[in-house]
Amino acid sequence: MIRPATPDDVPAIIDMIRELAEYERALDEVETTAEQLHDALFGPAPAAFCHIATDGEQAAGFALWFVTYSTWLGKHGIYLEDLYVRPGHRGQGYGKQLLAELARICVERGYGRFEWSVLDWNTPSIAFYRALGAEPLDEWDKYRLTGAALEKLAATESLG
Repeated sequence: MIRPATPDDVPAIIDMIRELAEYERALDEVETTAEQLHDALFGPAPAAFCHIATDGEQAAGFALWFVTYSTWLGKHGIYLEDLYVRPGHRGQGYGKQLLAELARICVERGYGRFEWSVLDWNTPSIAFYRALGAEPLDEWDKYRLTGAALEKLAATESLG
């Protein structure tokens, strides 16, 4: 079953975020708290959304996403921040159903894009995405500012 997350799902989502980070060899980078996640998903102005896959008893996986906007298309889209299916539930269709639910949201709302990133060494996920018809954007490189570099740029004096 695929459904929107509820506040009661926050502890399970935090657990799965940590499991995903461990799989991606970056557990030490997870700083998110249950309170932060709750505020992002269920606070006064939610900026992120989450769907849960359940096996009837427990969370089998999740998809955490947010709305984007394409100036070229003139339409919103969905950016999938994280997709994770617990190892014991892989190969049973949960990942595909989570992606299908987000694709349905895109189509129903008239969104023009559904995008995500995948680590270049994660060949099982790459094969899975390609089998769905997703195509890599080889000509684009991602950039990120965090920590001291982010603070340094933010401190740049304005022209005005």
